[in-house]
Amino acid sequence: MIHSKLIINYIITWLKKYIKKSKSNGFILGISGGIDSALTSTLVAMTKKPTLILEMPILDKKNNLSKQHIQFLKKKFENIYHLEKNLYQLYILFSEIMDEPNQIKQQKYLLALANLQSRLRMITLYYYANIHNYLVVGTGNKIEDFGVGFFTKYGDGGVDILPIGDLTKSEVKILSKELNIISSIQNAIPKDGLWQDQRSDEDQLNATYKELEWAMKNDKNHIRITNKKYNIINIYKNLHQKNQHKMISIPICVIPNTFKY
Repeated sequence: MIHSKLIINYIITWLKKYIKKSKSNGFILGISGGIDSALTSTLVAMTKKPTLILEMPILDKKNNLSKQHIQFLKKKFENIYHLEKNLYQLYILFSEIMDEPNQIKQQKYLLALANLQSRLRMITLYYYANIHNYLVVGTGNKIEDFGVGFFTKYGDGGVDILPIGDLTKSEVKILSKELNIISSIQNAIPKDGLWQDQRSDEDQLNATYKELEWAMKNDKNHIRITNKKYNIINIYKNLHQKNQHKMISIPICVIPNTFKY
């Protein structure tokens, strides 16, 4: 049970305080057509600060959910500005320069290309952020960014602020319903859109967000659980450990003071 209205007002107030403290002129974020970016962009728009919404198609050239949400925002808020920049040619040019034809179908190269898309979007966001003195807003939630590390390092993980970073996927859904985010987005199967086969998040994680949220809360309690739940905990723990490098500060080799004189 969460207090939706209180959380919504708290996030909006937090955003207003942060932008004032940072002396930035507005916000910028990418729209994917997913529930996380839909909720985040709506919360940011509710600050009434200038908000630039960026569509950056690469493989999925016709994202109807993304376009529906942009129309939803434009009808409700006067502070919304929208740009669409197709990054497909940039993606193709980079991949052709870097990859050899006989390697392209190997899994590690497919993963590199998936992450490339996310990083191209990050540099595009920061290009416009630099021009306008805007803050780049991340759309990651708690389970993705701090549970299993389901994001691209220096891609969608390269942001200035995370307004919904302390909300689970279930809580994101509750707040989205409260704010009347269009139902087609609320009911859509979560997917990052970085793969040509359009695999879902569940396909990649081998578990649902609900299962991973449960594991995040219960990863130290292994008493009287079923084999299925034990497997879910193992999936969570393995992902959490594997992706630690994304979730912690960059390790620094600290030189002993006695070595400096």
